Amino acid sequence: MYREYYKMLLRQLSIDYNCTPTDFQAKENIVTVSALCEGRRSYSPGKPFMEMATTGRNTVIMADECLHGFLSDLIRNVEGHRLFEVDNLTKLDEGLKEYGYQIAPTHHMFLPCRNVEAEECCQVKWFYDGEIKAFYGNPLFSNAIAYPGPCPARPDRIAVIATDGEIIMGMAGCSEDAPHWQQIGIDVLPEYRSRGIGSYLVTLLKNKIIERGDIPFYGTAAANVQSQNIALNSGFRPAWVETEAVKMK
Repeated sequence: MYREYYKMLLRQLSIDYNCTPTDFQAKENIVTVSALCEGRRSYSPGKPFMEMATTGRNTVIMADECLHGFLSDLIRNVEGHRLFEVDNLTKLDEGLKEYGYQIAPTHHMFLPCRNVEAEECCQVKWFYDGEIKAFYGNPLFSNAIAYPGPCPARPDRIAVIATDGEIIMGMAGCSEDAPHWQQIGIDVLPEYRSRGIGSYLVTLLKNKIIERGDIPFYGTAAANVQSQNIALNSGFRPAWVETEAVKMK
């Protein structure tokens, strides 16, 4: 399972980073010209100033050409994944500040690696596309669906909620970040955590996405161990790490 999804990931990353799939398996780090390729994932408006990703080997950086000289010096003789360590991220951040940008937090991304059958632990309800609008604006579900409202660039496609009577205990949702690429997010209310609800909902949603012929993926922060454990429990494994430059406030 994982091998097939990984091949599809390399194709998607090549669209996202204006390169070829084999660029993410090269020995050397690679810098490409920033572009808005059709079918890419987009998390910021306009053409990216800088984005970089690694699958654990080298690192590919897509950036505005004004950064290429600085980046070429930064990546020289640096093992790819080490560009995501604090000392190199700090150097990158300092270089970006000259242009009014700063480095964003790293995103640790997961792909499916095994089949997991969810053992029922609560009642659930499913919602699709326009049915999800009833939940917009609720900060309790800001990870599961777009907040405060719908995002046309990454539309919410499916949401599944766990219920305790009329009370919603948690919600998992997915947004279509690129054609057929569904990113899963999860929110469980504090009083219902540590009961397996998060893993149950994410597993259900992952399986539903696969049944519909799409690709589920999951992202979380480096220190969010609980979220990472949900991903692992639900049949995901780490696949890539990425970050981007954002305008300074």
